[in-house]
Parts: sequence; structure tokens; C-alpha cells
Amino acid sequence: MFGEYHSLPLVLINLLGLAGILTWHIQGRSRPTARLIVQILFFAGMSLVLWLAGISPYRLDDAELQETGILLAKSARILWWLHLAWTLIGFVHIYLTLNRRPQEAHLLQDLIVGVVYLGVALSVIGFVFGAPIGPLIATSGVVVVIIGLALQNTLADVFSGIALALGRAYAIGDWIQLSDGTEGRVTETNWRSTNLLTGGHNIVVVPNSVLAKQGVTNRSRPDESHLVALTIRIAAAHKPRLVEEMMLSVLRGCERIVADPPPAIALKTIDAIAIEVELQFRVASAATRTPAQNEIIDLVYEHCKTTGLSLAMPEQSFFYPPPAEGAEPAAAVVRSLSSSSL
Repeated sequence: MFGEYHSLPLVLINLLGLAGILTWHIQGRSRPTARLIVQILFFAGMSLVLWLAGISPYRLDDAELQETGILLAKSARILWWLHLAWTLIGFVHIYLTLNRRPQEAHLLQDLIVGVVYLGVALSVIGFVFGAPIGPLIATSGVVVVIIGLALQNTLADVFSGIALALGRAYAIGDWIQLSDGTEGRVTETNWRSTNLLTGGHNIVVVPNSVLAKQGVTNRSRPDESHLVALTIRIAAAHKPRLVEEMMLSVLRGCERIVADPPPAIALKTIDAIAIEVELQFRVASAATRTPAQNEIIDLVYEHCKTTGLSLAMPEQSFFYPPPAEGAEPAAAVVRSLSSSSL
């Protein structure tokens, strides 16, 4: 009989389930490991009682259906399924924490949590309450199709966010650049968008679907160092070797660039007007690119002033000399090939 055989185990399971819920809330979110231990202990205790009493969590016995304690039997099984869900979710959270990806993988974590809760809810409906879940799943499928058609753009952002999280193209704190020129440090990723903190200290919100369609350059991998190439044109009246040595001394005197790997100088072209020189150097991060470039430009100016080197005129520039005395005003156009960066 129910009262003689199942009452004590069912009461014990309910007490363990309620005590587990109370302890779970007392632990708080700041102690995920302790929470998981509590969940495992209470779930193991409830499962042990079920096994020793010969009670199945998947169905109600005929004796239980005939007794007035049916509410006690159902509540015990609901608590068991709930603790099963919390235990599985605890393992997922601990796995992501041990892999040091608790923030950037929260989309994947939310998806797994949703699947676990959905599976447990269907199990409770089917096993505990005995309701047919086949028609329920079919009806839910029709509702999902209708909602999906109405929320196509939002769902595109959601699935793009999941794909980006699984692909691990970037992580929280990485500096990325999009193919349209937008760049910044990743501060947050959620179901719909990714937030970038730009160099101008502004937050740019990029929809995940847009981000997935663009090429993404991760400037934080394999490390934060960033290559910068600065082109300068020196008047062709000077020896290329002297120009190279002067530019190397400029790079060695800059405090904002990385010493290893060492900077390099590339003499790209030479003509009757100018020598085109490319300064190649690395900075510690993309955020320090502008200060380093400004310092190098200032050092180039100082070295040119000290050594007597002359900068060539910018490309596509036009110079109009004053007319000769007694002559008609006529413009002599001189076209130079110097870099527009200076």
C-alpha cells in the first residue's frame, strides 16, 4: 500500500529537494563550485532514496494513483527532475569556468541551459503528469515556425552569435577590425549584438548577423602587438643609404614602439624628385598606434632639421612660382611625388 510502502521515502525526497533549493540559493552565484557540490550531494541523496525504495522517477505506480498522496508523489518526482537539471547546468558552468571562457561563451551556455530546461519540462509533463507530449511537440513546432517567420532578422542575429561563439573568432577583450574599417575592443557579446569600444572611447553596437557576414581581423592574436607602416618621402638629392640610417636612428629613438621584433626600413622607390621610404615597426597594441606614429613624425622632423635632409613635396601638389620681373604672370606647374602623410 502507498501509505505503508512509499510515504516515508516520498516525504524524505521532498525534504531533500526543498533543502537543496534553499541551500542552492544561500550559496549564491559567486560560489559556482560550492553550488555544484551541493547540487550533486542533494541529487545523489534523492536518487539513492528513489533506488532503495524502488520508486521510478519516470512513471507513477498504480498504487500511488489510487491513494490520496498522489500530490506528494508528483512533487517528489518534480523536485528530482529539477535537481537533475540544476546538476547538469552546474557541470556546464564549471566546464566553461575551467576553460576560462565564462563571459564570451555565455551564448552557448544559455543555449545549453535552455535545452536542459526544455527537456526536463517535457519529461515532467510526460512522465509525471502522463500527458502525451507528441501532440504538444507538434503544436509547438507550428508555433515556432510562425514566430520564426515573424522574427527572421532577430533569429539571424541569434544564430550568427552562436556561430561566432562556437568559431571563437574573438573573445572579450580582443581588439578586432571589420572589413568596413570599424575597429575596437570587444566589451560584450549577447544574443543580438556585439559591443566594441573604439579608440575614441565610444561604444559601437554591431548586429551579430552583420558581423558574421564581414571579414574580421583579430589584432589581439597571436598577441596584442600591431604592425604599423608609415611612408615618408625624402628629396632625391640625398644618398639612399644616409636616408636609411637616419630613419633607423629615428625608430631606435622612439619609446612607444616594440623593440622585439626590431623595426625595419624599406626603400620602396626612387625617382628624380624623391626617395620613398617605408618605416615598419610594431606597437604594443592597436590603441597605442596613434601616439607612436605621432612621436615618430616628430622625430623625423627633428632629424631632418638636424642632418639637413629635405622632405619632398606631397604627391599631386602644385607649386606656382612668382612671375619674373617684367614678364606676364604665368604659372609654372611643378608636380612632385611626395607622400601625402606629411
